[in-house]
Amino acid sequence: MTADAAAASSVPQPRLPLAPLPTPCEPIDRLGAALGFPPGGLLIKRDDLTGLAGGGNKVRKLEYLCADALCRGADTLVTGGGKQSNHVRVTAAAANRLGLGCTVVLAAPRPDHATGNVVLDELLGAEIVWAGDLDYESLDARIEAEAGRLAAAGRKPYAIPIGGASTVGALGYAVAARELREQVPDVDLLVVADGSGGTHAGLVAGFGDHGMVLGVDVGTRPNLDTAVPAMAAAVAAQAGLAAPVGRVRIDHDHFGDGYGAPTGGALEALRLAARLEGLILDPVYTAKALAALIVHAREGRIDARTQRVVFVHTGGMPALFSERYRAWLRS
Repeated sequence: MTADAAAASSVPQPRLPLAPLPTPCEPIDRLGAALGFPPGGLLIKRDDLTGLAGGGNKVRKLEYLCADALCRGADTLVTGGGKQSNHVRVTAAAANRLGLGCTVVLAAPRPDHATGNVVLDELLGAEIVWAGDLDYESLDARIEAEAGRLAAAGRKPYAIPIGGASTVGALGYAVAARELREQVPDVDLLVVADGSGGTHAGLVAGFGDHGMVLGVDVGTRPNLDTAVPAMAAAVAAQAGLAAPVGRVRIDHDHFGDGYGAPTGGALEALRLAARLEGLILDPVYTAKALAALIVHAREGRIDARTQRVVFVHTGGMPALFSERYRAWLRS
């Protein structure tokens, strides 16, 4: 059974609490001032503080995915991602908390030694399948193939797509939108990293307006422009909400040479967040999303004088400790 198939009917999905919610939404006035925002004009939604195995946005998705898996009698969660996948890390932790098995497919050759998130994947004891370099569609297919292998061996697998980006998973961010609206009733715009697109889609479904959310493509999924609105519409229908209005907003200018590739803008964003606010971002997702916010504010595409903006911190700190970024961070 896949997470997408679970949402075939508009029946409310069960939720299994895994995160200490609500997460804080705090002003970041020193960084805001550097970009022309008045006090209180730029805020950060701290979804890096969702707790489970280092936290991050994937925990909200897993509250619904894991509940659905248990309802369907699953004994093993099966998912995948890049070598430094935050979703893989947190899925392995959720499986352990629930007493389930966990098989993860990493789209990379097996490294000589573990760094970053891989250290935590090994610590958490997930079965790791090193699949070599795979594109997005091939990785999702390999997740399904591993679920099939486990089913043939008598297990009851529950396949979760990359990033938990299914209708069931994205429900977590439709609920988060309501939480955020209560914290910042006059929010004008959310800025969020777009990997597989589920967080963006869930927020759009919850707010009901594509214009409220600016996604920043980090180079994970090639069809974000069609996947996000399709998922947002499905999530809204599943949650009994009106279909979102407007057109999807995605910035494709900040992923550099590809997923996980270091960029100058990301390095500037990492340093500004750390040195002005004591905030630690990650090089794969949040630094690139903040880099886009910085450029939009400097160029006037975000009006810092009049718009109240929330930056969604989706977590991911372990990737900073990957060998890939060692020299770059010190450059």
